[in-house]
Amino acid sequence: MTSLEPIVYIVDDDDGIRDALSRLLETQGLSPKAFASAEEFLGICDPPMRGCLLLDVRMPKMSGLDLQRCLLERNIALPIIFLTGYGDISMSSRAFRGGAVDFLEKPFDNQALIDRVKEALERDAQQWHHRMRRAQLSERFSRLSPREKEVLKLISAGYTSKQTAKALAISNRTVDVYRAHLMQKMDAESLADLISMVLELETSYE
Repeated sequence: MTSLEPIVYIVDDDDGIRDALSRLLETQGLSPKAFASAEEFLGICDPPMRGCLLLDVRMPKMSGLDLQRCLLERNIALPIIFLTGYGDISMSSRAFRGGAVDFLEKPFDNQALIDRVKEALERDAQQWHHRMRRAQLSERFSRLSPREKEVLKLISAGYTSKQTAKALAISNRTVDVYRAHLMQKMDAESLADLISMVLELETSYE
């Protein structure tokens, strides 16, 4: 199951909590989808999914913190809001180290929960746009020839056309032709834009 629309996933073994949260979210025009266990939720997970996760900490078999770890291992970056009636400092610390958005104790204030959910959905939107941007840049970069990649590496390192030509034992004119091809293939508006793309790609692979 792949969802590219933002959904508020609810994972809680308490039927009453799941129903109450679903109704609350629906009154805000949000799209909830509830699961009774971490295992059930994992069965539908894949990296492209959009939205956020309302996650109970203490559940039979697999806990919320264990589910968080599994999601990280699968490269699923859903923002998580933990819900618990038995919170403690070490538990919340572990949740935040794993990238949790918030850690709310039951009973929680409905408006506070809605505010956190909207913040989590905004974070998800930003993450999604970053992923799409990196995917586009990677696809463009993959279309470059080996020589074009060499020229791009030197240009992004600050080499002038003359220095690039000397380093690759080619003419200045040939470097200019390669640069024109790079601008076109990478869909860059300027040299500064091209260099910015290279830096963005390098950062994404760190």
